[in-house]
Amino acid sequence: MKLRWPMLTILGLLLLSAGCDSRSNNQAVPSPSPGTSESPSELSGTIVMLTNRIDLIEDGTFQSYADEFKKKYPEAQVQFEGLSNYATDILVRLSTKDAGDVLLLPVNLPAKELKLFFEPLPAELAAQEKFTTFNIYEGKRYGLSTGSTTSGIVYNKQAFKKAGIERVPQTLDEFYAASAKLKQAGIIPLYMNYGAVWPLREWGNNLVNYMTGNPDYLNNMVQENDPWKIDNEWGQAIAIARTMVAKGYVEDQLFSNSWEISKTKLAKGETGMYLQGNWTIRQILDAGAKSEDIGFFPFPYDNKPTHYAALNPDWFIGVSKFSKNKELAMAWVEYFLKKTAYTANFLPSGSSEEPALPQYSEFLSYHPKLVEATVQTDAFIDMANRAKLSFWSGDYIQELLAAPDLQKSFDELNEKWKEAREGQQASPVPQAAAVQSR
Repeated sequence: MKLRWPMLTILGLLLLSAGCDSRSNNQAVPSPSPGTSESPSELSGTIVMLTNRIDLIEDGTFQSYADEFKKKYPEAQVQFEGLSNYATDILVRLSTKDAGDVLLLPVNLPAKELKLFFEPLPAELAAQEKFTTFNIYEGKRYGLSTGSTTSGIVYNKQAFKKAGIERVPQTLDEFYAASAKLKQAGIIPLYMNYGAVWPLREWGNNLVNYMTGNPDYLNNMVQENDPWKIDNEWGQAIAIARTMVAKGYVEDQLFSNSWEISKTKLAKGETGMYLQGNWTIRQILDAGAKSEDIGFFPFPYDNKPTHYAALNPDWFIGVSKFSKNKELAMAWVEYFLKKTAYTANFLPSGSSEEPALPQYSEFLSYHPKLVEATVQTDAFIDMANRAKLSFWSGDYIQELLAAPDLQKSFDELNEKWKEAREGQQASPVPQAAAVQSR
């Protein structure tokens, strides 16, 4: 299958170009400092929060948060808008300055561009951030993490029982054997969500960035001309996913976007497993599963006795520079993070805290080596953009899984990466400035 590249990179360039235009014209009006003109009880107006959690909009959870917020600020209203493909859609919205008032920060925005699209957060609010290398530039913080996450296998215990699986797989061979038993029992072993695309990130950059134990694995790729190799972590990760597809251990309707359907199937035991973040657990429970039927264990990506697992920040939340009610937006961000139950769906922020859900305790009982994430460098983001590689959308993983010749596909990726690296080394001008000059 020929590799095809998504529009994400193009949209990203539009985003950066829009930022440069507003900066070079010097027409931006300085934002008022939050909290200087009104006391909290006098905050009023309507703000809009953009989110990827459409399910929490539809089931009324977010509205319940807004209703409680309104008790504190009677003249304030919070509305919500869900984006189904957030990583891509938010770039379009930012490029048109139609980004609501509060939003989740794009993961592929260079740090130097943060100030063009987001309002710096007050020092007292920024002081609570655990992941200190993310979304900060020139000493100012522009986003706060909504929780700590890890990745692993979310599974249905009743499906395992029906298939005769007596213990969770702790090696790759055991993982394949469990998948075979699930298939023999008439259960979809693992729902990959190939058609939804974004879940495929777990089989690519997410996996290789922790299976080595080196959180800077991706950042270090900027030093290589040919990072994609059959015999390295990229080849290992993609080979596992390709094996799952080839053996029929994943869903049949690969090209259908069945994300919502897949949650119900896992909740009912019609599917055995997901490879996803721990945030998925709450969604599976909301889809009708009993908590005691859902488990969580580290992904056994090889046959060694212990494995690494990621410790990542979930999406970061911040205030749009284009908001017309920044004070109310700041108040909502603080309330959302400190007063709502949203953060209870994630791993504890401190090592002494007990997990809120038993599935997290199960996961930690297998003693994975947690690898705390570091921010993707501007150099890596620039390289990815130059290579037209959307690491954050999963599109290229879909292509690699379908490729008839993986080595050939890796060669094509390496060629693009090499050209991007040569271009980056030859050009002292930041990419955003280069875009503006065209």
